[in-house]
Amino acid sequence: MKTPTPVSLLLILISFSGVLSETNLQQKVLVFPAESDSASVVLQASLLEPLTSFTVCLRYYSLLTREYSLFSYATKEQYNQILVLKPKPNQYRLYLGAVDVTFILPEKKDSKPGWEHICVSWESATGLVALWLDGEPLPRMGLQKSQCIHPEASIVLGQDQDSFGGGFDASQSFVGEMKDVYMWNRVLNADEVGLVLSDYVLSDSLINWRALNYEIKGYVVLQPCQTPSPYGVQS
Repeated sequence: MKTPTPVSLLLILISFSGVLSETNLQQKVLVFPAESDSASVVLQASLLEPLTSFTVCLRYYSLLTREYSLFSYATKEQYNQILVLKPKPNQYRLYLGAVDVTFILPEKKDSKPGWEHICVSWESATGLVALWLDGEPLPRMGLQKSQCIHPEASIVLGQDQDSFGGGFDASQSFVGEMKDVYMWNRVLNADEVGLVLSDYVLSDSLINWRALNYEIKGYVVLQPCQTPSPYGVQS
């Protein structure tokens, strides 16, 4: 029997793990082409201490009118520890543990579908939750004041975890395209949200689209973005 070379062993490991070697995903998108109970992207973040605040930002494009999950952070104690959900076309919902708040937007008439950029933040000290849509803040709400979030987490894009790292439901799966996913262990201010919207990279992120540690599972395809960034190439 022929002994595998180091290169072939590396290729075998990559094929089994599903981890892609590319980490800088600038000008790339994750395409979720079909409804599924398996298609997802697992993210790795260096979390050493409990979170007492966070901000999650991402950009996505979907034609779905049903409920779907965008960002799911599950712990072994609480599967909806952080869940960013789109219940309806004019609603966003944030779960923190077993409780949630819903942001209801005015329905836009004669609006064309397109990319949406959202940033969602929370801080324990005040319990305030903020949602920014395409750089515009909505009125803040309150949730889980004085609580903290366990750092041992399974972080998934495109599915709602009903168990740690699994329990997916196709009826809540994301179908569309997603990019520019970031997370910080602090609340971004208005100027910083504007910079992120304009495709600038802020320091000290836990999840960084330009240096992403991720694993694709199921039918998700990494592709070049079909439309150039309106802000050009930033750094």
